[in-house]
Amino acid sequence: MKLSKKVVLVCLFAILAMGMIFAKGKKDDSGKVLNIMCWNTEFQDRFNSHAADLAEKAGVKVNWIIVANQGNAYQNALDEALLNQASVDKDERIDMFLVESDYALKYVDSEYAMDVYKEMGLKKSDTANMYQYTKDIMTDANGNLKGLSWQACPAGLIYRRSIAKEILGTDDPAKVQEALSTWDKFDAVAAKAGAKGYAMVAGYDDDYRIFSDNITKAWVDKNNKIQIDDQMWRWVEQTKKYTDNGWNNKAALWSTAQFAGGMNNPPAGIKKVMCYFGPAWFINFSLKDSIDSDGDWAFCKGPQGFSWGGSWVCGCAGSDNSTLVKDIMYRLTCDKATALDMVEQDGEFANHEGAMKEVAAGPYKNEFLGGQNNIAYFLDSAKSINKTGKLTGYDQGCNEEFQAAFHEYFDGNLTKEEALEAFYTAILEKYPDLKR
Repeated sequence: MKLSKKVVLVCLFAILAMGMIFAKGKKDDSGKVLNIMCWNTEFQDRFNSHAADLAEKAGVKVNWIIVANQGNAYQNALDEALLNQASVDKDERIDMFLVESDYALKYVDSEYAMDVYKEMGLKKSDTANMYQYTKDIMTDANGNLKGLSWQACPAGLIYRRSIAKEILGTDDPAKVQEALSTWDKFDAVAAKAGAKGYAMVAGYDDDYRIFSDNITKAWVDKNNKIQIDDQMWRWVEQTKKYTDNGWNNKAALWSTAQFAGGMNNPPAGIKKVMCYFGPAWFINFSLKDSIDSDGDWAFCKGPQGFSWGGSWVCGCAGSDNSTLVKDIMYRLTCDKATALDMVEQDGEFANHEGAMKEVAAGPYKNEFLGGQNNIAYFLDSAKSINKTGKLTGYDQGCNEEFQAAFHEYFDGNLTKEEALEAFYTAILEKYPDLKR
């Protein structure tokens, strides 16, 4: 087929435009609008508290594009924006975007996330204090680092002091840890709490991430075949037991009911909850903002070590605010003084090992946790986190659909076999390239 001169010229222009926008290492600081794409206000809060002055000095307006994460909505919106990156006006281009570990690889292995060292100009010495797993997650197959995080996310058990005193006779973290150091012990305490009218956990998903983080095989193998690790079946078995015994409030993740049991006076039909599980961001960004029992909580490791989540910042190829993006990423993810401020102001466990050791040995007190210095409990866990071989670009969908399908089993609406079939149906519809 012979192409017209007009078509050829249009194609050449498009190729040239793409080359200009995504030219490796080329700096463009002509932008007047900094477009940041994310799924909630967490990073916006950190930026406003610790880096807004950088944009003000540069004379650049910050535009937040926030799309909810659930149901792949954020990924879909981000994908569309990135595909249009070369064709929109410069001040409409994405300058920075955030990703989670559940789907980070999808963007790490793309041309849209800039190389932190080669393209953005940060130095390896700038990232030397970061926890290694936070860099491993954002490293592509060629060894290029494509994004950075301001937080590390070792997680543990958040327990209610007043209930612990009643059930265990103590709220001391070391003694509570001893009483809840294995799942068998945890189950035994759940039975005691249940007999007293308490829920051991809020609902179906409170300890889901403990099991999903301890898998030994990824959700999808190299042949795109879905794999269900034994740890996931442990979650199903335990959650069914807790539901049938009334040891939870039958709450779904992020629902009002999940946090209602943490209130001083829960609504009718909701039992007070003894335990939640999570990292620093869950304590300070989710739990603290959702309940009114500040000070009646404490932290320990719990029956099984795990990590949960984290947010990574990527500099977007085609940005017309390259230097500003670099400066923001340095300030929020590399700077020790900022890391220390994030602990004091935001309750973060920051991605700076030196700063966290300093806080752990110091007088820091988390008032929500009754004045406890919980940072010390995170130190060993943070160094031991290893995600190698466990992550795929399908993890968000697999986790969401597996939970959703088995909620129906816990509720008694489906058999275990029917729930599994529902999971396969949903996940294959979402990711047609996968197979069972």
